[in-house]
Amino acid sequence: LGKKYCVYCLAEVSSLRFRCTECADIELCPDCFSAGAEIGPHRRWHGYQLVDGGRFTLWGAEAEGGWSSREEQLLLDAIEQFGFGNWEDMAAHVGASRTPQEVMEHYVSMYIHGNLGKACIPDTIPNRVTDHTCPSGGPLSPSLTTPLPPLDISVAEQQQLGYMPLRDDYEIEYDQDAETLISGLSVNYDDDDVEIELKRAHVDMYVRKLKERQRRKNIARDYNLVPAFLGKDKKDKEKAPKRKITKEEKELRLKLRPLYQFMSCKEFEDFFENMHKERILRAKIRELQRYRRNGITKMEESAEYEAARHKREKRKENKNIASSKRGKEDGKEGEFAAIENLPGFELLSDREKVLCSSLNLSPARYVTVKTIIIKDHLQKRQGIPSKSRLPSYLDKVLKKRILNFLTESGWISRDAS
Repeated sequence: LGKKYCVYCLAEVSSLRFRCTECADIELCPDCFSAGAEIGPHRRWHGYQLVDGGRFTLWGAEAEGGWSSREEQLLLDAIEQFGFGNWEDMAAHVGASRTPQEVMEHYVSMYIHGNLGKACIPDTIPNRVTDHTCPSGGPLSPSLTTPLPPLDISVAEQQQLGYMPLRDDYEIEYDQDAETLISGLSVNYDDDDVEIELKRAHVDMYVRKLKERQRRKNIARDYNLVPAFLGKDKKDKEKAPKRKITKEEKELRLKLRPLYQFMSCKEFEDFFENMHKERILRAKIRELQRYRRNGITKMEESAEYEAARHKREKRKENKNIASSKRGKEDGKEGEFAAIENLPGFELLSDREKVLCSSLNLSPARYVTVKTIIIKDHLQKRQGIPSKSRLPSYLDKVLKKRILNFLTESGWISRDAS
């Protein structure tokens, strides 16, 4: 007696049926209603009312976990009323039998990631809010708004640098007075176009200064300038030894230091590594060309050629050393032969012997002239007037040569000479 039937297909619809709000006694099953069945005065566009005893499940008992159609309707009403994320309020609206975790899992799994969400939520949602924070270095780009990770330094080192790790800032920044450009700016209703453009220009200037600050911080982080200032980079270099850098490469690095601001640290190191490889390759090419000029076409023959060349150069070097020693000994004997038997020769140094020999001056006369010049120099330094009485055999050329020699040797000062 309590059963209900579909007026179109006569199927039992006691659990769920659709009742027409405009026609009397018209109740259809879900299949006939979805197919748009019409009978008598009833039409498919008439209003309808869902008649459910609360036992019908929309997704199936196994997939749904016992959610009835009434709970589904309350869930949709709650998501519209409270908004996505307020799971506690939504669970209270659905009923005491559902926890906030169950409400969240059911809505996400069935209405977002389920078949209904895939059919209703397109991959590209039109009329979405456009992100105007350009990632290529604009005024609001993440490179300026996203802070760098704080430096890993001790508290004493932070105080030494004036560094604030939570803000990743320094007490004294680059261009410390940059904020004065905009600190007093305000847009008034009576500003004309020129004043507004001037204020915009001030803002642009301030943004450029912020970019320069961030650029300098990035360079300092990339090249580890803070650890280098604190002396920590030396320990790291000892832990990870690299190839030995030559003096020429160090000088070249100093000359190319302005390129640091245009290249990252890795790019700069790769640049020098490539230059080192280029020098090695050029030296290898010159070596191979030398082998080819000497008639060597195989690498096996190069080892024998290098051994023979090394022996030949060693013999030539030994021969040159021996000849130079003999030449020096013979030259000394012949050079001092004219004055070595004269009195006062043993009082002269080696340089004085060379000087007397080149000037053709006897040792005794040189000692006399030297004594007079040094005596006059000492008297002048003490403020005693002196009148030099040089021998008659000393002309201007000899005097100038001897004065220069005594000055270079440190016997007299340059101003006195």
